[in-house]
Amino acid sequence: MTTAAPRRLKTWSIAGNTGRKPTEYEIATGNFHYHFNRKPAPFDLDPDTAINRWYLKYREGSPLRADDWEGFRDPAALSYRRYIALQHDREVYAEGVVDHYETLNHDQQLDPAWVAILERVYVPARFVHHVLQITGLYLGQLAPSAYITNAAFFQAADELRALQWIAYRAKSLSLAHGPQLANSEATRRIWELDEAWQPARETLERLLLAYDWGEAFAALNLVVKPTLDAFFKESLAELAASHGDGLTAALLQESRVDTIRSQAWSAELVRYSVSANPANRDVLARWQTEWQPLADRALDGLATIFADAPRPNDPVAVGRRVAASVSEFQSSLE
Repeated sequence: MTTAAPRRLKTWSIAGNTGRKPTEYEIATGNFHYHFNRKPAPFDLDPDTAINRWYLKYREGSPLRADDWEGFRDPAALSYRRYIALQHDREVYAEGVVDHYETLNHDQQLDPAWVAILERVYVPARFVHHVLQITGLYLGQLAPSAYITNAAFFQAADELRALQWIAYRAKSLSLAHGPQLANSEATRRIWELDEAWQPARETLERLLLAYDWGEAFAALNLVVKPTLDAFFKESLAELAASHGDGLTAALLQESRVDTIRSQAWSAELVRYSVSANPANRDVLARWQTEWQPLADRALDGLATIFADAPRPNDPVAVGRRVAASVSEFQSSLE
């Protein structure tokens, strides 16, 4: 009796000679961007068209360079199907938290002075998430690999989820503490006129002008988002809990799951970019140095609102805690 030779594993040509089947993540993502480094222009149009000139300037022309970006992998290995399933489970959890607090008539029992702080710092944060969402979508649109694009797009979807919960809280609070809490024009006036918000507003509006894909990544994921996420999802959550606002605290803390996932893929992209091209280390460091003062000013302005809370927090101490959180993340980039 002869023993049959083991059959050689087949693979897809797009996955290379790996001797294995590609994963769902690789099938849905690998080599999807046919237009990166394509000659003479990314898209099948006149090379001088606006879209081709834009991509050539802000993607291929970026100081953040690598011969091949296809080697990067999101540690979460998210495909659209997996992302939807993951976030569905988290929405079920968040809705359960809301139902629990609503049965306790939670919002009716909040101190009106605390609600005034929420009106000033929490409700306008929807504008923050809109800018973080738009910048994430732009980053994904210009990214040189779908492995980067998908991670950025899912991050942008996270921001939409966060601002939807802020909208829910604004409406819920308005039913117990006055319709102005759910009035978009009133919230916009805070965003545009409140002195504490203006440094953050300037930083975020400048972020919308970071057209280079590498700078958009560094400014958004390495500086601005980590700073604002630490302020809202850690410091504001703690302040809410100290004022008996368990619902706001719980929703903010739950959304930190998205922050942790964002920081994981951002750190991995930094490591990959530096391994692919050591010059990228200095490029990223330069952008971080340029953007950190803007993020710090945004933090300093918003932290002043905490001094007006019924149980006030020292803005300087808040700034130190946020800076420590950001520093811990940034140290993981080495």
